[in-house]
Amino acid sequence: MSSTAGSSREAAIARAQAEFDSGAFRERMAALVAIPSTSQSPAHAGDLRRYLEEGIAPWITRLGFESGIHPNPEAGCGPILVASRIEDPSLPTALLYGHGDTVLGMEEAWAPGLKPWAITERDGLWYGRGTADNKGQHIVNLAALEAVLAERGGRLGANVKLVLEMSEELGSRGLRAFVETHREELAADALIASDGPRVEPGLPTIAAGSRGSFMFDLVVKLRAGGVHSGHWGGLTTDPAILLSHAVASIADRNGKILVRDWLPGETVPAPIRAALEGCPVGGGEGAATIDEGWGEPGLTAAEKIYGWASFIVLAMTSGRPEAPVNAVAPEARAACQIRYTGDSDPSKFERALRAHLDAHGLQKVAIERAGIRMPASRTAPDNPWVLWTKASMERSLGTRVQVTPNASGGLPGDVFVDLLGTPLVWVPHSYNGCKQHGPDEHVIPAMLREGLTAFTGLWWDLGEPGTPRRG
Repeated sequence: MSSTAGSSREAAIARAQAEFDSGAFRERMAALVAIPSTSQSPAHAGDLRRYLEEGIAPWITRLGFESGIHPNPEAGCGPILVASRIEDPSLPTALLYGHGDTVLGMEEAWAPGLKPWAITERDGLWYGRGTADNKGQHIVNLAALEAVLAERGGRLGANVKLVLEMSEELGSRGLRAFVETHREELAADALIASDGPRVEPGLPTIAAGSRGSFMFDLVVKLRAGGVHSGHWGGLTTDPAILLSHAVASIADRNGKILVRDWLPGETVPAPIRAALEGCPVGGGEGAATIDEGWGEPGLTAAEKIYGWASFIVLAMTSGRPEAPVNAVAPEARAACQIRYTGDSDPSKFERALRAHLDAHGLQKVAIERAGIRMPASRTAPDNPWVLWTKASMERSLGTRVQVTPNASGGLPGDVFVDLLGTPLVWVPHSYNGCKQHGPDEHVIPAMLREGLTAFTGLWWDLGEPGTPRRG
């Protein structure tokens, strides 16, 4: 599409930036953060729908979308909004995704003066639940689209479809079944969306997928109740010791995974290693440290979290830690997680673990509740849509953009790859230190402004010649 007379890419970006600098962007985000749309409390079920009905639907209607709010196929999960803005079916079509639900507010745990359901500015940061995950991120993308439409007189030169779910923090339950039912309606050339963190705060990032999450419990149940530690200690098996040996057999003292069938191969595949060459990793001030020597030897920090698997013990108990008694506990339990990449085979994980434990004489350690919580997904880093997005962002921002083969965390990209065949282009507007699932969640305003700049350029370029097409 040729530009409307007097309009330009630069003018569209300047328009979006002016809207941000005026305070209007923050005001809009504050109104959406104020809706306590947590999917993790049944008491807020009405707020999930209110976020879509009152917060999003009127806005996207003004942008020319036709939308509908649908019940989730899975009982007890939040609704799903689907919208489309079709100018010509022959034009490129981008699918935009986001989620308006959040984790619990955790009001009592926030720092004094901070609240989850309001935006508070402190030390140059904007605090509030959903500012980073994911309200702030999809607000950026819609605000950028609004700027381009305004600059082009209401025409984009491309088509946009939108899926906004309200159960992502429940593992996107129901999303796969919903998308499968609406495959024709949601067909697109590529998914371009925002969630998760950049590789480091100051480096714009594209992630072409996400790591998967496989969960399981290790359980040692030996007797009906505890027995006196003086009379029985040293005579009867201690389940906590047995469990500790099981965990120690899975990873060595430096975190190297010893169940090698969980891994994508002997080392990071060459194309993935090439894509990650020179990729930094950093969470910003207040983030967890990167411990030298932890994890797989010989890998860079980027290769460890973007190209490899990790094993984490999420919780581990035996007896009553809050009130210990003089007893050999009857059982011990550890909740465990594998973060894995798209080139690993999770169908082998439980079987490989069982064989590994048995080989170490740990037959009494049971594996319970094993399964995928969120599948891995990956688009090739050199996919035309990934490269097109990178070029557009670098033109808008005047700086290099880092491409990773996948995000380090989990995202529901597998649904769109499997059912729609869309390449995945995730452009995050957050960072690892944003505290997105805990108290004091926040965003860096300059990063949102940069994301707004990048997405305004993307929407503009989508309506210009040279956009990749599916197939």
